[in-house]
Amino acid sequence: METFFGYTSPMKKVQTLKHYFGYETFRPLQEEVIDAIVSHQDVLMILPTGGGKSLCYQLPTLLMEGVTVVISPLLALMHDQVVALQANGIAAAMLSSMQDHEESRQIEAQLLAGEIRLLYVAPERLSNGWFLDFLHRLPINFFVVDEAHCVSEWGHEFREDYRKLSRLKEAFPTTPIAAFTATATPAVEQDIAAQLHLEAPHRVRGSLFRDNLHIQAQHRIKDGRAQLITFLKRHTGEAGIVYTLSRKSTETLSAHLRERGIEARPYHAGLSTHEKNTTYADFVADRVQVVVATIAFGMGIDKSNIRFVVHMSLPKTIENYYQEIGRAGRDGLSAETLLLFGAQDIVRQRSFIEELPDTPYRTHALAKLDAMARFAGGEQCRHQAIAAYFDDAIDPCQTACDNCTAPESEKIDITDAARRLLSALYRTGQRFGLQYVVDVLRGSRDQRVLENRHDTLSVYGIGEGYSKAQWLTIGDRLLELGAVTIGEYKVYALTPNGAEILKGLQTVTLKKERLSVQKSLPQKPKIDLEGHDVALFESLRALRMEIATTNNIPPYVVFSDKSLKEMAVSRPRNRSEMLQISGVGEVKFERYGEEFLARIGDG
Repeated sequence: METFFGYTSPMKKVQTLKHYFGYETFRPLQEEVIDAIVSHQDVLMILPTGGGKSLCYQLPTLLMEGVTVVISPLLALMHDQVVALQANGIAAAMLSSMQDHEESRQIEAQLLAGEIRLLYVAPERLSNGWFLDFLHRLPINFFVVDEAHCVSEWGHEFREDYRKLSRLKEAFPTTPIAAFTATATPAVEQDIAAQLHLEAPHRVRGSLFRDNLHIQAQHRIKDGRAQLITFLKRHTGEAGIVYTLSRKSTETLSAHLRERGIEARPYHAGLSTHEKNTTYADFVADRVQVVVATIAFGMGIDKSNIRFVVHMSLPKTIENYYQEIGRAGRDGLSAETLLLFGAQDIVRQRSFIEELPDTPYRTHALAKLDAMARFAGGEQCRHQAIAAYFDDAIDPCQTACDNCTAPESEKIDITDAARRLLSALYRTGQRFGLQYVVDVLRGSRDQRVLENRHDTLSVYGIGEGYSKAQWLTIGDRLLELGAVTIGEYKVYALTPNGAEILKGLQTVTLKKERLSVQKSLPQKPKIDLEGHDVALFESLRALRMEIATTNNIPPYVVFSDKSLKEMAVSRPRNRSEMLQISGVGEVKFERYGEEFLARIGDG
């Protein structure tokens, strides 16, 4: 294997990039981070999933002497990255509980002999005194802390083993640390730097806008299954993840999809290790189209051709949501996301949080939930709203979210209806749930309404112009706008913002479609490279699957969908032309290139 020692010229960087990874140029910010690492600086990089974070630390080790130690939270993620690196001709290994004693001994010997460039380990291994002593025997050029948001207790996936990584600088005071994450608010960013004791780190924050990701959110109708089926029909044969809240719902929903001819599997923490590993492997290898999962699935998944991500209910935080939808479209081709939610999701999540001790953490969690609820019901650009949450300013996407593509005429003024509902809420004493307040508005003869003498109120019966379902939707809109809050026993109460609406100081608008039963999804966004030869692309996919099965590796490790589509467009005829395809490096050409050239020639 060809290696490069010591820092070299920019041309050497580009040669290394092409030789091992098959790319002609760096993506935005990659070269800046690579230069900082090679210069032995601490680094803190925040870059969305799909932005190319891994290359930022994988390439520098090829330009430096020594071994790079990568700390990563999931065994499956480490395994996939090691397989992909080895497929690119880079000596990489992992030390984990997946290996027996003999395998571990062999890897340790290779490390001591200088035969491995990147070593992947889980964070808990750094708490092992013997392992720390072993690391001191290696020429470590820098440490990588991947998924670095796990360090911060203010983050959305705090892990105690990550917190202990603060000891790294104590044990290796002169060894640089490069920390990477896809999501971090400014507060989390500061906490990561402080907890890891980074010394004047070179900070890089990439734009959160991913123009290949179409984001949409809809109010869930009943259980949302009909909406999901409609959505999946537009993604036949494509890979995707459907997130649900409970273990039981992963089982029932995946069974529902299988009954309708969609190859789907459940994934949750209660399954056996064998079942989880099998489902994961089959999904990565394109043998399963859809995984219906709790959030236990997907963190760090390295599958590049996930074309969609669906949430069947509201996530807890925007950080969770953004990281989960970020698993789609990592190959740069168009991908689609759908969030289905209802006001009851907010109530359920809030009740969980309010059971926690009254601490700053609980207050912080409630604020994050409120931000997620405002995002789901909001009518501004989805990408802009996410960026603003992370203190990033971007222009509206124009074409990559449902709010930007929705005609203005679809929004209606519901200020009068909103004031009626708020007035009924106020006059019933702010002591009831939304269903009851709507009953009063619609002139219900329910026994509770009559016993409370609310049939004598001025607001009784003034809401007959809307159905009960429509009034509940208007109530949802007021909840999204922060005009009302939900307290104990699901009691609704006005907020200062609601009081302003009631006084006529603010207007309230709503998407017209939300007051109708039927919903329509926007047309599927155009796929990049759509001019490719579809028959040839499918033939290349079949060849990729044959090679992957023979070599027991995931298909995307052979070549990505994007690479195959480029081949189907440009039809390379020889080695030189094939090496112009994005993602085709010299190592991969030597392994697979001739077979693909032959298949293209046959096509």
